[in-house]
Order: sequence, then structure tokens, then C-alpha cells
Amino acid sequence: MAQETELKKDLKTRHITMISIGGVIGAGLFVGSGNIILQTGPAALLSYVIAGLIIVLIMRMLGEMAVVNPDSGSFSTYANNAIGHWAGFMIGWLYWFNWVIIVAIEASLLGQMTNMWFPFIPVWVASAAFPILMMLTNIFSVKSYGEFEYWLATIKVIAIIAFLLVGGAMVFGFFPGYESQGLAIINENGGFFSKGFFPVLLSVVFITYSLSGSEVAAIAVGESENPEKNIIRAINAVVWRLLLFFVGSVALLILIIPQDNEKLLATPYASVFDIAGLPAAGTIMNIIVFISLMSVMNSGLYTASRMVYSLSLKGHAPKIITKVSKKGSPYTALILCVVMAYIFMMFKVISPNGIFNFLANASGGVSLLMYIMVAVSHIILRKRIEKTNPEALKVKMWLFPFLSYVTIIMITVIYVAQVFIESMRLQFFLTSGLAIFSVIAYFLFVYKKEQIQHKSKSA
Repeated sequence: MAQETELKKDLKTRHITMISIGGVIGAGLFVGSGNIILQTGPAALLSYVIAGLIIVLIMRMLGEMAVVNPDSGSFSTYANNAIGHWAGFMIGWLYWFNWVIIVAIEASLLGQMTNMWFPFIPVWVASAAFPILMMLTNIFSVKSYGEFEYWLATIKVIAIIAFLLVGGAMVFGFFPGYESQGLAIINENGGFFSKGFFPVLLSVVFITYSLSGSEVAAIAVGESENPEKNIIRAINAVVWRLLLFFVGSVALLILIIPQDNEKLLATPYASVFDIAGLPAAGTIMNIIVFISLMSVMNSGLYTASRMVYSLSLKGHAPKIITKVSKKGSPYTALILCVVMAYIFMMFKVISPNGIFNFLANASGGVSLLMYIMVAVSHIILRKRIEKTNPEALKVKMWLFPFLSYVTIIMITVIYVAQVFIESMRLQFFLTSGLAIFSVIAYFLFVYKKEQIQHKSKSA
């Protein structure tokens, strides 16, 4: 009989693999890539390569730690064990906060799209309905979440593959009715670095945010039937996914759409299908974006609930959050996440440019802080495990510790670079301030209690 705090390990290999693949395929790719190309030119391809490399390195480090210690708290647990309880507390709560904000944003966007298609349904009604729907897919069992996310991610993957096939045929001159310009389209518009090199670095900052989501697989692996096998597959999936889906599709966009065509780049994937003469391209891509938003919300509720559940197990959140259903679902954590998402949605309605904008900016840089914590935790835990249990290292980070230190430097530079980007400056200061506040909160409300518990155990 399972204890009331025990999660079921019901996720299968195909679930973990598709959760990893679908984690970063969202509106940031289908829509945001066009803006990146507009600002950076063809060199946007280099920006995606750099950002993709960073994510691959982070996933490799996460994978190494997850094989040794698969845990639903993932990097929060690793930071807790490697750096200190304050670090696990800080990054765990920040990451939870970030995902709940994302759930609120996705719900609002889904409500707007639903109202666009069905004007008789008010935006607020549709927006309020989706968190409940996504909670239902999560609350029955982790398997129901995995199955639902599997099919949502599959649809996104099919859309990307269709784009790659059509775009590839157009570029290589195999598509009837379309005359490929090849590399001439780049040369005729100022060359590869037509906007200069600095925009390439700026774009890496934005792309890194849009690529976040792969780490969800490292959280889900704690509820899988074969953690070691699943995390290895997820890591491998990240590598070829980023190369093929992101770098490959952006390369096709650059070779098909002129870099200064704002209208076509506003919806780049739909524009390519339109240029190819495929019917209802815009509607189909809108549906894909809609599914992507649902997928992100689904994963957001799952991830936020598991993170706060893990915090509760450590004594860093109210104990009631550790309660799970008979099928192993942390229902109290899920309900908390939905309630908080509704509160944030309310702020979005009553104060979109005030309170909500403040909250959104405060959570904006969390993913980069999380990546830094992952890398620092990895270095500490790797050195520790090499001394105590080296045979447990079934997956190893490449060129350790050199690449781990390089990763920390690259991400730190990206994080600090926000100060020099006007649109991201507020985000930097608010996220940094929130991180400091959470550390202070730990020492004010948790540290003394942990010290008392430690003394009582030692006595």
C-alpha cells in the first residue's frame, strides 16, 4: 500500500521522450523565430546554434545527476544537496512561481484564441476553463498527464516535420510552382551578418528563454518506470531535436523568407505554407499554436505541482502539499497551482500593465538562474560521487569540469546581459531581487526550524 506522500512511477519511456521533445516546441518557435530573424538577419541561425548548445550542455549535466538520483524535485533537490538548503529553497520556489505565471499567461492566450474562433464565448470564461481542464488531465494519475502530453507533443512534432519536408522541397527545388533562390536570398540582402554581430549575441538571450522546457523531462523521470533508460533517451532526444527542429527549420525560414519582410516573418511558418500554395495554412498553424499553448499549460501545471510537492517533502512548504491520491497524484499541490494561476490571471485582467507586468518580469529570468544552479550543483555533486561511488556515473558530462565551467560563464554573461537590453533590464533587477528575497525568507522562516530538527535528531 502506497504511503500518502508517495508518487506512482507510471510514466513510460515514450512519455518521457515525448515530454522532452515537446517541452520546447511552442509559440516561441512558431511565432518568435520570425522576430529573431527580423532583428538578427541570417545570422539568427548562429544564435540558435549557440543557445541550443547551452541547453544541450545543461541537459547533459541534469541527466548525469538524474541517473544517480532520480527525483521529482530535480535541480531543486540537487541544489539542496550540493550547495545548501537555502539554494534548493530559493530555486524551487522561483521555478514554481515562474511556471504558475506561465500557466496564467497561456490560459489568457488560449481564452483569446477561443474567443476569436467562437465569439459567443467570453475570453474570461474560456481562460478560466483551461486550467481546470489541464488539472483534470494531471489529477487522476501521472499516466494520464503523460498520455495527454504525449499526443499534444506528437501533433507539434508532426507539424514541424511537415514544415521541414515542405520547406526542404522548396529550398532544393523539388516543390512545383516555387523557384528556389538558394543562398542568393542571403547575399542579395547584405550577407550572413547583415545586421552585424552584436544582434547575434542579443538574440541568444531571447532564444535561451524560448528553449527552456527541456528540463521538465528531468523532473518527470522521477515518476518513470525506468529512470536511467528514460533520462538517457531524453538527453539524446534534446540533441537531435534542437539540431533538426530549431536549427533546421530556422535555416529553411532564412532561405525562403526575405529577412526584411515584416509581414511574412510575423507568422513565419504559416507564411512558408502560404508561399507553397497550401490551402488554409494560416488556420492550420493557428491550431498548432493553440495546441502548443495547451501543451505548455499542461506541462506547466505538472512541473509546478511536482516542484512544490518536493519542497513540501523537504519541509520548505506546508506539509499538506505532500498529500497524494490513491493513484499517486499530488492533488493538493495541483489545486494550489490552479488557485494561484487564477489569482495571477485576475491581476492580468485588473492590472495588466501594473501588478501582472511586475510579476511577469520578476519571473522572467528564473530559467537562467536555474541553469546556473544546475551547473554549480553538477560540479559539486560530480566531484563528490567520484570519491564515494564512481560506478554510479552511468551518464557523464563531456570534458568535465571544463565544459561545466564554460557553461556557467556563458549563462552568467547572458543573465547579466539583460542589464544592457532595455526591454529586459527590469526583468533582471526584479528576478535578482526576488531571488535575494527568497534566500532571506529561507533564513527567517525555515533555517531555525531545520536547526532545531537537526539538534533533536542528534540528541
